[in-house]
Amino acid sequence: MKKHNFLTAILLGITLIGCGDKNKGENSLFTIDDSAFPAHFLPQEAISISVLNPKSKEIDSIAYFVNDKKVGSTKGAEKFKFELKEQKLGYQYLKATVYFGSDSSDATKRVELVSNVNPKLLKYKIINTFPHDVASFNEGLEFHNDTLYESTGQKGTSYIRKYDYKTGKVFKQVDLDKKYFGEGITILDGKLYQLTWQEKTGFIYDAKTLKLEKSFTYDKEIEGWGMTNDGKYIYRSDGTEKIWKMDPVTQKLIDYINVYSGTSKIKAINELELINGKFYVNVWQKDAIAVVNPTSGAVEGILNMTDLRKNMSSKITTDDVLNGIAYNPKTKTIFVTGKNWEKIFEITVSE
Repeated sequence: MKKHNFLTAILLGITLIGCGDKNKGENSLFTIDDSAFPAHFLPQEAISISVLNPKSKEIDSIAYFVNDKKVGSTKGAEKFKFELKEQKLGYQYLKATVYFGSDSSDATKRVELVSNVNPKLLKYKIINTFPHDVASFNEGLEFHNDTLYESTGQKGTSYIRKYDYKTGKVFKQVDLDKKYFGEGITILDGKLYQLTWQEKTGFIYDAKTLKLEKSFTYDKEIEGWGMTNDGKYIYRSDGTEKIWKMDPVTQKLIDYINVYSGTSKIKAINELELINGKFYVNVWQKDAIAVVNPTSGAVEGILNMTDLRKNMSSKITTDDVLNGIAYNPKTKTIFVTGKNWEKIFEITVSE
């Protein structure tokens, strides 16, 4: 987790990430000329790509690829210009396949596309507080039919439960097998989906009864962290800067975005909640929430929530981090809590 300006420092304490090794993938025949490349590219910019030809080969044509997708070609050694506005934030892998005589040779380069959005510092107002079980190592929080669902972690004590958020009265609880470390949850079409941390296993329950209906194995070598959904697809975090898109029917991951605040990628994304078309994301070990554009991955707003600790007893330690975001469509308010926190806070957010 990293740092590039005041707001991003609030969010995570971020270090700058550069373009990486400029020599990566270069070969002895041709190289992509990066002499005019900036440290980072912005979405409104274009890359002008040309190749260096130190052995003076007679070039017939060049085919250009970005992230293994062909984006154009030129005759001879002409330059090629590629607009970046449709690309995801993050690393872009350039390849020029140079054809000469009856042969061809590849030249590659990696560049980084960063956000051009300046995040806004958002404000929040506490309108209510409710009891929270201090034994709950929160990993996921979700409203369904005005009932609060919570998933907790730690092997041997992980569970999901549904309860009355106003009183803390538990309606139903299901304990996980001791080998699992519970993680994020989301509810879609009457089903509750739950992740586990490093066990690469997810569970699907009936949201009303919490009866287990199915388990599934992750189709990629990633960890399970937070979850949310948009009514059609499920979105998952994995402890990196990525937010994955998952097909709820097949449980396959089909796409992802990279989250950036300015020039810094935001790693350790944990709890997720989709609110009014934006991802609200918790960053592990930081009492802050980032508001993220779900299409580009750009951080558009930051909530500094460190003052919430002033509303709790001194028993809350620095290890008891903010973790848990739930939007209640009935009240149109956001509920937040943390690992082993004694309270849940109902808040409204404004610029």
